[in-house]
Amino acid sequence: MNDRNAGSGRGLGRGGGRDRNSGGGYSVGGNCICAKCGRKVPHKQGIPCTDLKCPDCGNTMIREELLDNRAK
Repeated sequence: MNDRNAGSGRGLGRGGGRDRNSGGGYSVGGNCICAKCGRKVPHKQGIPCTDLKCPDCGNTMIREELLDNRAK
């Protein structure tokens, strides 16, 4: 057996177990917002905002927190 490094890591693979939000994630509540027209709709747990289209203009929605972070 050639397991020199067995048991030396966290078992999360090369990516370190972090997603594009660096492991931060967003809260359960919040809103999805249209970056084009500003329409807000309540975020539903388990459904990414990017899967939703704005009911007013048809643009893809994003998490309000993400839009706020881009403005900073």
